[in-house]
Amino acid sequence: MRVIAGKAKGHILKALKRRATRPATDLVRGAIFSILENTASEWEQVLDLFSGSGALGIEALSRGADWVDFVEHAPQCCAIIKQNLEKTKFDAQAHIYCCGVAKALSFLNKEYGIILMDPPYANTLIGNLVEQLAASKLVGTNSIVVITHSPHFSLQPAYATLTVTKEYRHGDSCIAIYRKEK
Repeated sequence: MRVIAGKAKGHILKALKRRATRPATDLVRGAIFSILENTASEWEQVLDLFSGSGALGIEALSRGADWVDFVEHAPQCCAIIKQNLEKTKFDAQAHIYCCGVAKALSFLNKEYGIILMDPPYANTLIGNLVEQLAASKLVGTNSIVVITHSPHFSLQPAYATLTVTKEYRHGDSCIAIYRKEK
């Protein structure tokens, strides 16, 4: 796994060796950032939920994001995110919250321009977390929420004030783009 584009292009990122995480492939990450480069106007604050190795958030930093908050519950993954941030020299532009997503959604209190969610595909309760996110102060009028999920699991067309605007399929991954209703 490597950083695809930007300042840290080509850097190899460390990931857990066991199959506990399923990092987004280069193809899926490339598709996500192609979509964001054409639609997102606010790259100052990015939130990476279910961070795993931190690949999505680090890609955002490499492509010009000012700050990324990473949320990951597994301590081993939090350590890997820290190593990847140090290796790519983005450690001064990020914070790692080593806790569950539901807990982070309860205490984070700033608005993000881009929110990335790459949950485990087996997590059937993801809709509850998207609903919690949609009802939070983290999503502003210009925020874009990107959620990857299995093609075998459909997300709802709307969660509270978030509405799906586009959905793409890349192999065994789907990318859903949500925006706040205006």
